[in-house]
Amino acid sequence: MTLQQSYIESAMNAGDEILSPALSRGLDDQLAIVDEHESLTYRQLNQRANQFGNALRSHGVQPEERVMFLLEDSADMVAAYIGTMRIGAVAIAYNRKAVQRDLIFTINESRAQLLFIEADFVDTAIELIPQIHHPFKLVVRNGEMDGQLSTQALLANSSQELDSTPMSPDDMAFWIYTSGTTGKPKAAVHLQHDLIGSDLHLRENLKVQPGEKILCTSKFFFAYPLAHGMFAGLRCGATLILFDGWPTPERTGALVEKHHPDLLFSVPTLYQKLLDDGVAGSPAFRTIRCCVSAGEQLPKTLYNDWQQLTGKPIYEGIGTTETLVLYIVNSPEAHRPGASGRVVPWAEVRLINEIGDPINTPDTPGVAWLRMPSICDRYWNRQDMTRQAFNGVWYRTGDIFSFDAEGWWYHQGRADHMLKISGQWVSPSEIEYCALSVPSVSEAAVVEAPRDDGPSRIVLFLRPQHAGVDEQAMTQQVREALRNQLAHFKCPQDVRIIDEVPRTATGKIQKYKLQQLLEETTPAS
Repeated sequence: MTLQQSYIESAMNAGDEILSPALSRGLDDQLAIVDEHESLTYRQLNQRANQFGNALRSHGVQPEERVMFLLEDSADMVAAYIGTMRIGAVAIAYNRKAVQRDLIFTINESRAQLLFIEADFVDTAIELIPQIHHPFKLVVRNGEMDGQLSTQALLANSSQELDSTPMSPDDMAFWIYTSGTTGKPKAAVHLQHDLIGSDLHLRENLKVQPGEKILCTSKFFFAYPLAHGMFAGLRCGATLILFDGWPTPERTGALVEKHHPDLLFSVPTLYQKLLDDGVAGSPAFRTIRCCVSAGEQLPKTLYNDWQQLTGKPIYEGIGTTETLVLYIVNSPEAHRPGASGRVVPWAEVRLINEIGDPINTPDTPGVAWLRMPSICDRYWNRQDMTRQAFNGVWYRTGDIFSFDAEGWWYHQGRADHMLKISGQWVSPSEIEYCALSVPSVSEAAVVEAPRDDGPSRIVLFLRPQHAGVDEQAMTQQVREALRNQLAHFKCPQDVRIIDEVPRTATGKIQKYKLQQLLEETTPAS
C-alpha cells in the first residue's frame, strides 16, 4: 500500500460526520433546525452547508485556515459552520458579547480569513478593522456593509453539491475559545476525529430518538451546546430549536411553551432563575422528557425544588472545553442528587494526589486526570499551558473530585481555586454548596481576602432569592448551616450580600471581580 493509498483510506471530514448519520438513515425530510425565521430539513441543511462550503472555496479559503462566526444561533450559522469544515477549514464560533479587547485578540491570534457577523454588528466591525493585523473578509448576515459581502451575495449561484475535502483524522477541524475567569482567551484545538463520539451520551444514556426536539439555552460558542446540540443532536437525527438573543427566563419560557422540547440543556443559574421568576411552573415544563445541567455545580436544593415543581429531575454532568463532551454524568437510569455523576464508559478518569500518586481510596479528594477520544490536541500558541495540561494521552483537568464506594463522583472545586487558610486547604465549592442549602440563598461565591496584619480570611458573597428576603435572617441561617456542616477553620469570617454575582458569558463566576470589590470596600490593613 502506498502512502497516498493509506492516507485516502484513513481520510475523513468532520463536517460530513455531523449530518451523515441522519442522512444515511433516510431522515432527509425530517426537520433538522427550527430557528426564529425558518425551518430546515436535513436535506435542506445539507444543501445549504454545501452552498456555504462552495462559496468559501470560491473566495479563497484554504484547508486549515480559520473562519470565525459572530452570529446568532441560526440555520445559517449551523450550515456555514458545517460548510467551513467540509472544505477543510477550521470553524470558530465566538461570543458576540465579548469585550472588544478580546475580539481583537482572538481575530488576530487565529488569523481568521473570513468573519461572519450580524447586521447589528457592522458598527463594531468598522471599529475593529483598523486593529486587525492581517487581510480578511467580512460577511454580513441579513444586512450589508460597504466593501464587504452579504450572505445573500456569498451564496448567489453557489451549488448545492459539494465534494468535501479529505482530511487526516489528526488535522484541525474546529477551535473553541475558553473565556476563563481571568486572563486572555485561549483556543482549544479540536481535531477531525474529536466529534465522532459526541452523540454517545445522547444515544446511550438519554435515549434520544430521531425527531425529538432539543433546546440548548447556552450559545454555540460554548462547548456544552456545540457538542450536545449541533454535533450530537444532529448526529442523532433530532430537531434543534434555535433562538436569537440571550437566554432570559422569559425567553426560555416562551420557547418551551411554543416548541415543547423533549430535552432541555441548560445551566444551574438559569434553572434557578426559571424557578425564582415562576416561569418553570408552566405546564409546558412538565412535558420535557430530560433536563440536563452542566457548566457549574448543581445545588441539591435546586434539584429538589425543580423536581417538586415540574415532576422532572435535572441530570447533572461535567465536561470542559477541552473534553468537548460530558465525561461524568447522571442519567435517567442512574442519578443521584448532589453527585456530579458516574464516569461514562468511553472515558477513563484517575485521581492524583499532591505528590503525583494515584488515589484508589473512596472519599479522598484529588485532581482528575482524564483520557477519552474527544480531548483537544493542544492550546493554540500556548506551549507552556499545553505542557502543563497534557501528558501523552492524559489531560489534567485541574478539577478536584472524590468518589464514593458506589462509584459516584463529587466535584470539589478547582485545584487552582483551593484556599490555604491557617495552613489548611479549604475548598470554596464546599462552602458555597453548604450556603446554597439555605432556601433563601440563590447564589453563593467564596473568595480569599489577604491581610497585611495576619492570615487571609474567607469571604462569602450571597445573592438572595428575591428582593424581599430578610438579609439578616438569611445570613444567620447560612452561618448556622456552615457551623453545623463544616469544620471551624472552613467557616467564613465575613459574609456579604450582593445584588448580582458577576459571571462570564459561559456562566463561570468571575471571582477576581469579587476580589476587586473587596479591595474597593475594605481597607488594606
